[in-house]
Amino acid sequence: VLGNALESQYLDTDFRGQAQSLVGILEKYCENLYQLSIHLSDEKACRKLLGEIQGQLRQLQEGIRQGLPEDRKEIVFLPYKASMWDSLESVWKAAEEDEACDAYVIPIPYYDRNPDGSFREMHYEGDQYSAYVPVTDYRAYDFEKRKPDVIYIHNPYDNYNYVTSVHPFFYSENLKRFTELLVYIPYFVINEIKPEDHEAVEGMKHFCTLPGVMNADKVIVQSENIRQIYINVLTKESGNTEEARTYWRNKIRGLGSPKFDKVLTTEKGKLEIPEEWLTKIRKPDGSWKKIIFYNTSVSALLQDSEKQLKKIENTIEMFKTVSEDIVLLWRPHPLTESTLTSMRPQWQERYQAIKDRYLREGWGIYDDTADMNRAVALSDAYYGDWSSIVYLYQKTGKKIMIQNPDVLTD
Repeated sequence: VLGNALESQYLDTDFRGQAQSLVGILEKYCENLYQLSIHLSDEKACRKLLGEIQGQLRQLQEGIRQGLPEDRKEIVFLPYKASMWDSLESVWKAAEEDEACDAYVIPIPYYDRNPDGSFREMHYEGDQYSAYVPVTDYRAYDFEKRKPDVIYIHNPYDNYNYVTSVHPFFYSENLKRFTELLVYIPYFVINEIKPEDHEAVEGMKHFCTLPGVMNADKVIVQSENIRQIYINVLTKESGNTEEARTYWRNKIRGLGSPKFDKVLTTEKGKLEIPEEWLTKIRKPDGSWKKIIFYNTSVSALLQDSEKQLKKIENTIEMFKTVSEDIVLLWRPHPLTESTLTSMRPQWQERYQAIKDRYLREGWGIYDDTADMNRAVALSDAYYGDWSSIVYLYQKTGKKIMIQNPDVLTD
């Protein structure tokens, strides 16, 4: 077992030769142990074999101590949508900067779902990450052989998502087989609520019992309040015993969300802004228009699709009338079209017509890139639906206005 571990761990490294030499010593050591077992009645042979065994143990000790690197941690990050990478990035950066860690970012494929739940189109977004993030192809990493020390995930659903599914190999239930420490960090943030606010807790407790939470060895949430809610909900689900509460207390950690780290460290002056956007942002005199981040969510669209689509149309028309001074940066939820196809197919064509017209007229910005934080940093104010982005935007101190689909402007 030790020989196989040495070969697999150092197979593709500069220490391959030393590892193979140690494997050779191990093989001789095992052979000598066998010979010792069959020559126990021969005192002279036993002395000779014991001397060789002691020498081989010294060689192994020195070879491992001097010839191999100090114990390193191999940490794997498994994002699926590039736009959700910010929920893992600051943790990855810390691992990347730690000289005792080897960190791998391995974007994983995911599927859209048909209305009947079957898989439709497969997506892979490994080419959509910033240049400073080194990406490893998921087909080039052998989880069975490598068995990383830690695996981080941000998708908790496994098979329980009506819109998309990561490849089943990457379900949390399966990933547990390959690591001693599976860590789940939510890809979203939620409104800060208090554990004693039972009505608010009732509205979010489904997040606490998803497969990723149940299967992970550690779960990192955005705050101590949210941690306590997870503990309370899961303790109740587990029989409401003190033993269960202790288990969940040890498992759930309120260390904060990397999404907050990202939004607070993204500086407007350092953004890479597409030239196509700049032509719409700049006024003729070179000054900039005000930029409004218009966010439309999936949940609002599902609640009342017809009313929400009318509101989107009305909002776009309203901002079109003031486009000489204000530019609309429309960023719909990345899964909007997939969600409509899967859950509201009768409204897909209507939504597509709105989007196509907005793109064709060309006076506003349509942001379907992976970098949501650029839109947050670039914009002067937020307008749109309630969503997790609102809780991130609050950190900027800029103005926020929530749209009301019941109110249409003339």
